Amino acid sequence: MFSYVDANIKQWLDKHGLLVTVNRQGETVSTDDQSALVSILGPVPLPRIINGQQVTLEWYPFVRRTELGDVLDAANLVREGQPNALQELLHSSMSVNSVFALPGFRSAETPLVRIHSCCLTGDIFGSQRCDCGPQLQGAFEQMVADGAGAVIYMSGHEGRGIGLWAKAITYLLQDQGQDTYQANKSLNLPEDSRDFTDAAVVLRYLLAGEPVRLLSNNPDKRRHLEQGGQTVSEIVPLVVGVNEHNIRYLRAKKEKGHQLPESL
Repeated sequence: MFSYVDANIKQWLDKHGLLVTVNRQGETVSTDDQSALVSILGPVPLPRIINGQQVTLEWYPFVRRTELGDVLDAANLVREGQPNALQELLHSSMSVNSVFALPGFRSAETPLVRIHSCCLTGDIFGSQRCDCGPQLQGAFEQMVADGAGAVIYMSGHEGRGIGLWAKAITYLLQDQGQDTYQANKSLNLPEDSRDFTDAAVVLRYLLAGEPVRLLSNNPDKRRHLEQGGQTVSEIVPLVVGVNEHNIRYLRAKKEKGHQLPESL
């Protein structure tokens, strides 16, 4: 992952604690340790305006480390008839995810945390076919109002893991009457292949065991965090951006167990 970085720059990053490697427990380990799992860079100062207020966030990009043995194992699984094995490896190892934290996040008591799956159509393009864009904006605003917190942005989660191209096709299928989950399956893709356990690893490193309040309607996020060893003390709902274009989408999510109002 860092082979293109000048050795002197990497040495400088290491010296100042700006590049660390952690294991599954969120403990710092050497880069050649067999338990090394995730590399974390930062904090990188990131000034921005949130709800009219100037805020300088602390940005921590992080990425899954991949060893040759993992690649060979995935190749063997593909040969044995498990084509998704390589897809899952590529998603976890080529996606640079991010933590965007308010100053003081690492010392805060039970900070508010949003784990947000990448949604270019909603977050960037402004589509109203989902509630993702308003959720991302709302998360930053609630975080600032709360005084402590972070948004963890999972960049490989477009379309619940299927990618932007396939997601565009599912939109056309949805316009023909399928719901968002049926459309994924029509392409022989998983309904939801997302994995949030790397977020748990990074939270354990940043917070050293401190519990979080999770800003989410999705019970899978809590389950994945707790499976990864990160304690969740409370679930805080985030229901925003409901409109005529995404009501079927939200109803489908509710049928899959998302904690959404009965009024939908």
